[in-house]
Amino acid sequence: EVQLVESGGGLVEPGGSLKLSCEVSGMSITGWDIGWLRQTPEHGLHWVAGITDKGVSVSDQWQKGRFIISRDDTKNTVFLQMNNLAPEDSGRYVCNIPKDTLSTPLSVTSFQYKWRGQGIQVAVSS
Repeated sequence: EVQLVESGGGLVEPGGSLKLSCEVSGMSITGWDIGWLRQTPEHGLHWVAGITDKGVSVSDQWQKGRFIISRDDTKNTVFLQMNNLAPEDSGRYVCNIPKDTLSTPLSVTSFQYKWRGQGIQVAVSS
């Protein structure tokens, strides 16, 4: 059984940082594009960052380079370093292996997925 388990979320003050991890079991992430989605009641699903199977990061300009995605295939883990967080970054962050390859811009990547984690909550508030 393939499982994606997110960790590292929580409450942080505006301007702070968090590093999320997504540990994958039951399969090797080698050869797969992987990304992070954010889910909120107001806006639904939104692509945050993606990384190709070759290790190329894909992101959109709205995040202004604040979010850095990386992967360690030897540990079957994907990371999301989030810096200078703002309240509008709050939401449930979900690790996602998309059914199709990542697109540019990232926002047009389909939400259809092969495997997806349960997500982890991130709250940015003073």
